[in-house]
Amino acid sequence: MDGSFPQLALKVLLGLLFIVSAVLKIVGLDNFEIYVYSYHFFSLNFSFLVARAAIILELIFGFGLVFNILHKLMWWGSVTMLLGYTLLLIYAFAIGRTDSCHCFGDVLQLDPKKKKKKNGVLILLFLPIYRMENRKTRFRWLILCLVVMASIIAVFIISPPDSFTSNSNPEQNLNVELFNDAMTDAPLDSLDLMEGKQVVGLFSTGCEYCRMAARKLSLMQQFYGFPAERVTYIFMGSDEGVARFYELSESVRYRDVLYLDAVRLLKCVNGNFPVIVLMDNGEVIHEYGFRNMQEDEIKAFMAF
Repeated sequence: MDGSFPQLALKVLLGLLFIVSAVLKIVGLDNFEIYVYSYHFFSLNFSFLVARAAIILELIFGFGLVFNILHKLMWWGSVTMLLGYTLLLIYAFAIGRTDSCHCFGDVLQLDPKKKKKKNGVLILLFLPIYRMENRKTRFRWLILCLVVMASIIAVFIISPPDSFTSNSNPEQNLNVELFNDAMTDAPLDSLDLMEGKQVVGLFSTGCEYCRMAARKLSLMQQFYGFPAERVTYIFMGSDEGVARFYELSESVRYRDVLYLDAVRLLKCVNGNFPVIVLMDNGEVIHEYGFRNMQEDEIKAFMAF
């Protein structure tokens, strides 16, 4: 017997919740990747894969619950995943993190404390359906394989990891000559950016990818101990926009300047934001956009 109607309805609802959670993570995948990376359990490139693996598992368990196949496998997989998330959130709470866990992408912002409570409720809701039986179908393993394959293909096609595309499509947006001229003219000449190792971020305050790039960069600076006084953000926008930029990006606030000549700044980056520049005594060593930030290069540059 598959189960009573209330049990089936509860199981379908739990499965749909997993599917919705996975879809919303895909929509906000860039931020979810950064969230995974922020714990520094994994490298940046491996964090891309871990984030997608979590989404794929949610899709598999979600569809398995909805279609009531391989019940015990789906039940244990779902509960184990919830327990794993809960342990991570306990760790996040213990180290004082209050940022959103991105469990529903960017749509619903829940801090670790609220997310722990939600996971606890979900685990309790799984208990009444534990004794349900598998739907008797000859093709249940075939259906599972198709769900797995479809989930993997969908996730990697909709949003391939940056590490898969950045080498084949490098972002080179900096006009080095104009950039160097700007570094030696007011108001930037007073910042001594042409001396020693410097990291310079060129951002528009209203640019979403600029905010995410700033978040990645601030994580790397903290992970690898690069002096904060050698990181400078140059903004196009307004003072209010700069304040909002830091609030939304959850980035460390470094030395920053609002560059008043917006046309000149746009020419420096050929109209494309963000651009992050690594400089050594005035020489541009590396430049990155959001998609092609290379952690190994940045780590080597930041080593003192």
